[in-house]
Amino acid sequence: MNNFEYKNPTKIIFGKNSIDKLASEIPANAKVLMLYGGGSIKKNGIYDQVKTALNGVAVLEFGGIPANPEYDILLEALKVIKEENITYLLAVGGGSVIDGTKFLSAAALYEGDTPWDILKMSIRTERGMPFGTVLTLPATGSEMNSGSVITRKETKEKLAMGGPGLFPVFSILDPAVITSIPERQLANGITDAFTHVLEQYMTYPVGGLLQDRFAESILQTLIEVAPKVLKDPTDYEAGANFMWSCTMALNGLIQQGVPGDWAIHMMGHELTALFGIDHARTLAVIAPSHYKYNFEAKKEKLAQYAERVWNVTEGNIDDKAYAAIAKTEAFFKSLGIDTKLSDYTSEYEGTAENIGQRFTDRGWKGLGEHKTLTPADAEKIVKMAY
Repeated sequence: MNNFEYKNPTKIIFGKNSIDKLASEIPANAKVLMLYGGGSIKKNGIYDQVKTALNGVAVLEFGGIPANPEYDILLEALKVIKEENITYLLAVGGGSVIDGTKFLSAAALYEGDTPWDILKMSIRTERGMPFGTVLTLPATGSEMNSGSVITRKETKEKLAMGGPGLFPVFSILDPAVITSIPERQLANGITDAFTHVLEQYMTYPVGGLLQDRFAESILQTLIEVAPKVLKDPTDYEAGANFMWSCTMALNGLIQQGVPGDWAIHMMGHELTALFGIDHARTLAVIAPSHYKYNFEAKKEKLAQYAERVWNVTEGNIDDKAYAAIAKTEAFFKSLGIDTKLSDYTSEYEGTAENIGQRFTDRGWKGLGEHKTLTPADAEKIVKMAY
């Protein structure tokens, strides 16, 4: 097992009616900017719950943060933060709203002229404006980590940022919120969390026995509850396990002491930036091809995954590893998630070359757990995913 240091300062408030506890988590003298997305929280009652809980707190609002939080829109929110002397941020939404809030947390205290440089120059945020979250869509785990991904429509870029200053102070997780989430979004959430685990697990053995079993248990739980959540979002027990699995998939715990991949995400982000495809669906497009292309380097963990998660006992290590890839793709399809780029756009020709060139231009010459995946390799993987 590799050496590691781990600290996660986010307080989790989990369970029924936990939104009622919101006001007690925000400093009494705070001036709060509440951020949310396209307005679904006003239809499903979450907005009213939050506003009731914040009675007596000084709150301004900024709505309209899109899925794949858009830089130009976030700049409008940043202007409000500065003009109104906001001291505390509250994200009420899923991963996109929380990611956007993290960018604002960093940008609010950034001393440079152009906030996009935080992303473009990979500036690590050591201190941000404090913020909390009310999670409305389980998926990304952003409610308990310090990472964020922001889109810039103008340049068709989607870049990541992070740092210890971007952990939420608290996150409220009430599983009852999933009852109003459309099936497509629930399927996306399951796929997103599942792939988050794979990115930290599907590498090579380093003797992290407990981390492996943490990862495998999250995958098994998602497989078990997925059909229940999709069939009946009012099933509280299934929803609670789904929500907590999404959080645990990317709160930093299962990645300690073991290598991580994340090349699937890097390629997937480009597909979202270029075509607007849902983030989770880009991961399902890239993952099977990525594992086939890097088969020899990953087959030991693929076979372990096949045995422990999918109960594949027949065949040699190669047979089990190939079965693992097939089982994963079949699982995505069982959720209604297509796994080829051509399923989403007819204009896929040239995409692989475009992505390879983008990686070259950014100097991304060594991705993956071994830092050996080149832009040329990425080009071949994307082409395999057509």
